[in-house]
Amino acid sequence: MIRIEEITNTEQRKAIAREILEALPDWFGIEEAREQYIAESAEQTFFAAFDDETAVGFLCLKETGKDTVELAVMGVLQRLHRQGVGRRLFEAAAGCAKAAGYTFMQVKTVAMGHYEDYDRTNRFYQSLGFKELEIFPTLWGEANPCQIYVMAL
Repeated sequence: MIRIEEITNTEQRKAIAREILEALPDWFGIEEAREQYIAESAEQTFFAAFDDETAVGFLCLKETGKDTVELAVMGVLQRLHRQGVGRRLFEAAAGCAKAAGYTFMQVKTVAMGHYEDYDRTNRFYQSLGFKELEIFPTLWGEANPCQIYVMAL
């Protein structure tokens, strides 16, 4: 049975983020970016999914404005994709963000049509209710156009 819990310990946040992100090289294979996600996760609102005592996924939120929070990074072990773990992490995080008074959530990913793995990621965010806001073609380089999705909480 998968359980979701908010993690407040800085070192535990970093350890979980490292374990999950290193297990997902198709999404987090660029070491510099992965290390930045891990470092930043230590100070963000952090939810983890556990199967018994083993972390199998996590999600971090970051304030980007007085009314807006960003789903800053999320990862679920690939063997558990499409089994509701990501959705449960999102629901816990969205509930927390709404309770904290945020009215919008945003997420950034690589735009649809560039990589099959990211196309699945885009469809996942759309299934949660995120809507396309804007594409920044060169934010992450021409090979990785940045799609921003938003939703009202």
